[in-house]
Amino acid sequence: MGTRMEVAQLEERMNIEDYRKLQGLFLDSSGSPRSMSRTEFVDLAWSSVGRGSEEEYGLLFDSVVFTQEHSGLLLDVDAIKEEERVDWGGLSSFLLQELSDKVKNSRTRSGPRWKPVRTLTCPHRDPVQKVLYLHSLDQYLTVSKGGSVCLRDREDMSLLLTHRLQNSTVKPKDLWVTDMVLLHNVHKIAVSFTSKEVCFYDILSHQDFRCKYKLQGLIFTPWCLDYWVDPSDPDQAVLTIGDIGGQVSALYFTSAQISLFERLNVRTDSDSADIIQWDELVRGKHRSCYTVTHRAHTPAWVRKVRYLGSLEAFVSCSTQPQSSVVIGWREKESRSLRVTSFFTKRGVWDIDHHRELNLIATAGVDHQVLLWNPCVTSGPVCVLSGHTGPVTAVRFMQAEQQLISYSKDKVLCLWDISRQLCVHRLAGVFPKTQEDTHTLLFLHEEQHLLFLSFNSLLLLLERKEAERSSSHEHPVTCVLYNSLFRQAVSSDSASSVICWRVDTGQKVKQFRRCHGDAEISTMALDGTQTRLFTAGADGEVKVWDFNGRCLHRMNAGLGRSVDISQVLLLRRSVLVMGWDRMFTVFRLHSFSQSYVEPSEWKGGVQHRSDVLCAAFQPPQTLVTGSYDGEIIEWNSSTENALKKLRPLTEHREDTHLGANGKEDADNSIAVTRLFFIPGRTPKGGADLVSCGGSGVVRLWNSAHSRLVGQFTAHNSDLGSIVMAVSPCGKYLVTADREGTLKTWDIQHYYLELHDGITDEPPKLLSSFRPHLDRVMHLETCLHGNRLLVLSASSDCSVALSYLRGDNVGLFGQEEQWCLERTGPLHPQQEAERKPREDETLPDPGPSAGGGEGGVKDEGEDCGSIAGDSRKHLSR
Repeated sequence: MGTRMEVAQLEERMNIEDYRKLQGLFLDSSGSPRSMSRTEFVDLAWSSVGRGSEEEYGLLFDSVVFTQEHSGLLLDVDAIKEEERVDWGGLSSFLLQELSDKVKNSRTRSGPRWKPVRTLTCPHRDPVQKVLYLHSLDQYLTVSKGGSVCLRDREDMSLLLTHRLQNSTVKPKDLWVTDMVLLHNVHKIAVSFTSKEVCFYDILSHQDFRCKYKLQGLIFTPWCLDYWVDPSDPDQAVLTIGDIGGQVSALYFTSAQISLFERLNVRTDSDSADIIQWDELVRGKHRSCYTVTHRAHTPAWVRKVRYLGSLEAFVSCSTQPQSSVVIGWREKESRSLRVTSFFTKRGVWDIDHHRELNLIATAGVDHQVLLWNPCVTSGPVCVLSGHTGPVTAVRFMQAEQQLISYSKDKVLCLWDISRQLCVHRLAGVFPKTQEDTHTLLFLHEEQHLLFLSFNSLLLLLERKEAERSSSHEHPVTCVLYNSLFRQAVSSDSASSVICWRVDTGQKVKQFRRCHGDAEISTMALDGTQTRLFTAGADGEVKVWDFNGRCLHRMNAGLGRSVDISQVLLLRRSVLVMGWDRMFTVFRLHSFSQSYVEPSEWKGGVQHRSDVLCAAFQPPQTLVTGSYDGEIIEWNSSTENALKKLRPLTEHREDTHLGANGKEDADNSIAVTRLFFIPGRTPKGGADLVSCGGSGVVRLWNSAHSRLVGQFTAHNSDLGSIVMAVSPCGKYLVTADREGTLKTWDIQHYYLELHDGITDEPPKLLSSFRPHLDRVMHLETCLHGNRLLVLSASSDCSVALSYLRGDNVGLFGQEEQWCLERTGPLHPQQEAERKPREDETLPDPGPSAGGGEGGVKDEGEDCGSIAGDSRKHLSR
């Protein structure tokens, strides 16, 4: 019988007959539908179906109940929580949803590729207030605060026309446009002004944009507009107005294509527009138009308004916490509104609605993007955290079920809604502006275009398809260098391993589903470079030869799904860590069996938080780092803890993990990578380097158990970083979640001990960006006579670069590279060409195709300097 990690989920192993048996359990003796409690379901299902275990049926029941509790509109949450019963409808809906999610998640989901930001010629002299796409003309229309209008060709973005809107109500110098919407069913635009009026201009005569109607006498200054047309009846339309008095007003047009308003007043002004008084609309003087209003935002300004035709409701937002989001519901056959409010800590700048998912996205002043079910006011469906400044705009990509958000600190994020993850982050490409800069975002999803304005500056982001190669179909999690075969080995979140030729960048072989559907989080090579260790989210570590045969399976998670961050090979044992306060150890003498169980670590539990990483220094020095910033030094032979190193002496004793059992390791003191610097001894200065949260690199003296230096390698807002040290210990490479790599010269950095802690960074040799998204893992390698950097990223690519910052290419790209024809070595890399005099290479051992030998204890410590120079450890 297979182990729990080997078999698929219960619902995947069941056939049609099994499901028929399950369905029959939900019918009573008379054939009527019934529901079951957890105990009833587990007992009956296990005995009737006869597949799986009682525990698995219990997990299936719990999953159905959990899904129902979080489904919002569909179910009575309170009733389910009280009774915890499941019927056939609930079970079958869950199974169908699971299948649908797996199909969606099996598709490639990589972040978009953007062409370089393009600055458009813009005659506007004041802030751009709105960008519209005129489908009938296939042109883009922009309007500025001062009333100037520009038309652009969609193909090349060239200017076709510039015009200034006429409004005789105010002097030209006092004209102030607040918003504009397109009335596409009547070929008009509606423009709101600070003069407390809304003007309707004809775009068919766009040479002069003739004003047809003027809506005057509004109580407050209109600040934002929205327009909706009934797709089944173009005569039915709604214009929504939000103003600075906290009022949301809606104009219902019942015969829009005939006439928006009735002609009650004679044209009196010079632009010959029909004058419509607001109080006439309120009193019902116009039979073709009537109004509804609410003042739930008073006294705050209404920042954005939307009419949701599918719900017959108005959604609006403000920066007042108590009325951050307000929904005005139309009562049946009534013109009154029922109002519900959503609370956030600091209010909301912007909103958007996804029609298919029926979700409202909010751009929070508190740096968060929230997703709401319109009918659940108690709290958001989920929180998308990642911005470090107030979020000013959110836009759904309806077809791809993704969300774009933009924050005041000039960071653009793309979110996968189903996974609730940021799949792409764009920063550092937008212009530097003042704090109070007016920023606008317009998404033209069909054309894959994104407009951003910064006051009068108009930028265009165009999505680039298929020009950038992807090494994997899914985000890459780890990359290693195999010096025996002169190949790079990379893994991804879909449990695939690919071997690449470093000389050309082409694929050699690929092993799929190494851990089923579980993500491979990290890898390691043994000292012979013929055995590959892969760690999966299924809780197993597997040992492979390079023919794709699994030689051993190590039960690291004890039957549980766990988050493994590192696998470290010692002389006679293998350490696995990442999800617990102690590491799991496997003795090499246990590898005589195919399935390997863990042994007890003699030193017991010493860390107070999850152990995330480790490093080894021959002959017997082991260090481990944890989430709370603590580093412990061990004797690897006796397995006793020797000393503890902490970044701050006043560090709190009550460090806790997040609610989900772990954090993103972005804590400012979390230790996510540890390296002993080759060639240094603890008798001198810094011999140990660590990195982790807030972009900080720390250097330690292990003999004196003290922190001797630290510097910020990357912006602290970018969270945790990764790093690697060159084989001779002279260079440090760091990388962040924007895809940027930096190379630092540390060969003369802190060679001697001094009083205090230095904050002076080492010399920065290069900074370059081979990736578009987060770098998950780094590896330095000596390939021939060249020192190279391998980087794996969640943008699905594995890059090869020179230490000096020149990018060789992406593995898997169409055009092959040839390292032999590239330029000379970087001057500072010459020292890397020759191995150290004390460097000895391990016995290559059996060939890649050698039998069932597995991991061999040949007396060669995998943590030796030779092993380090060949980088057989994953981290």
